[in-house]
Amino acid sequence: MAASFLLLGLLAITFSVALADLSPLQDFCVGDKNSTVLVNGMPCKDPKLAQASDFFFSGLHIAGNTSNPVRSKVQAVTATQIPGLNTLGISIVRIDYAMGGINPPHTHPRATEILTVLEGSIEVGFVTSNPDNQQFTRVLQKGDVFVFPVGLIHFQRNVGHSNAVAIAALSSQNPGVITIANAVFGSKPDISSDILVKAFQLDKNVITYMQSKF
Repeated sequence: MAASFLLLGLLAITFSVALADLSPLQDFCVGDKNSTVLVNGMPCKDPKLAQASDFFFSGLHIAGNTSNPVRSKVQAVTATQIPGLNTLGISIVRIDYAMGGINPPHTHPRATEILTVLEGSIEVGFVTSNPDNQQFTRVLQKGDVFVFPVGLIHFQRNVGHSNAVAIAALSSQNPGVITIANAVFGSKPDISSDILVKAFQLDKNVITYMQSKF
């Protein structure tokens, strides 16, 4: 019995050690954009060479250009824009929406998103994974906050009578984005139309037309 408890204790210690050191082991790791070393993120530059500018970005006060088909603009601030974010697991975006503008259905493969409305009325929603595919939607007003769980398809739409603005934080220095329509109909090379015909239960001419739009 004592030997069994000892074994369980050793397993618990081993498991705890295996989960350690998920956080940075130094105050910061400013990304060295000029390094040729490939790592999961960016290599650290010498901390003695770090400057305040490595942790700074200016521009989120500037409205984005929404003169595009979806009538919205996302301005991302990741470790690419702020090298000091490297290894810290966070980033931020500003989203501008013209009247009727949308942020099309998309996913962030590496991040949960928490969105705060600064101005306007924005309908938001996400869809759960198979087999339920349950949709959660809500209309947000200024000051409201909504969370999109990591990896799930989500969207936003300006349902107000003026332009809208939101700020979102994401739990990755490089959250990535997969816009569903672009990925499915605009892949390079194209996904076989035969596959898409069966997947969407549409006529091949419709699929060909959709691919031409992306």
